[in-house]
Amino acid sequence: MAHLNLVKSDFELLEKKVFPRFPFCYLTFKCDDYDDHVFEVKDISQTGMQLALANGEHNIDEEKKINGILQWSGIKLEVSAVVKWTTKRRLGVEFNTKPSHRENVTDFLSVQNFAKLLKPVHKMELGFETPPRLKYWLRCDGPVELFVWQHSDGELAQFEILIMENYIQWKDGQGLKSARIMSKRDIDTPLITEDEFVIKVDSVLDDNKIDLASALVSHIDDDLLTTQCVDFIKMKLGI
Repeated sequence: MAHLNLVKSDFELLEKKVFPRFPFCYLTFKCDDYDDHVFEVKDISQTGMQLALANGEHNIDEEKKINGILQWSGIKLEVSAVVKWTTKRRLGVEFNTKPSHRENVTDFLSVQNFAKLLKPVHKMELGFETPPRLKYWLRCDGPVELFVWQHSDGELAQFEILIMENYIQWKDGQGLKSARIMSKRDIDTPLITEDEFVIKVDSVLDDNKIDLASALVSHIDDDLLTTQCVDFIKMKLGI
């Protein structure tokens, strides 16, 4: 884990954070008009998503209306959207603004679905190394990740919860803080595969973000984290 380039102004506090990247994505989008394009969903919220092709390039233009199917470990959702920006392999799209459509997206992106689809990366034998002090790592593709870090003596040192654009952290000696994720980019070198996030730290702890994290932790299955760890996180979140 790396914490880089703290930038402070009178108006905002920005931090860069680097996290290990899971090499597979189970949340995908298949576009109706482009049968050969199956995109990985890199980021998603109630208002839109960022899509990426693992290989090749797309030919979808900005302001193009697209329809397709979001698929996520057996869960499917029909969506319609407008392309807001493009690169050779990526798209940023905004979901249809009709209330019924947004309601379906919100149901799809429920905390209950997030908790049900969490995977214990720290238990997987996938042939890539994780940071040495990362004790637990839960993930459900684009929307959610939970990292629990430990001191050298094994005591819990920090946890970080990413839920779509929301970031919640507790750190030993510093306490609880919340932030909004402003941007994310891939870092690929011959030795590491990581994601770099820029977050905007809330000047006052955001209760809505804390409530969201609390709801997620309360729905985590017993076989994903130890009871001791879950109770510790709940205590620090004030549950």
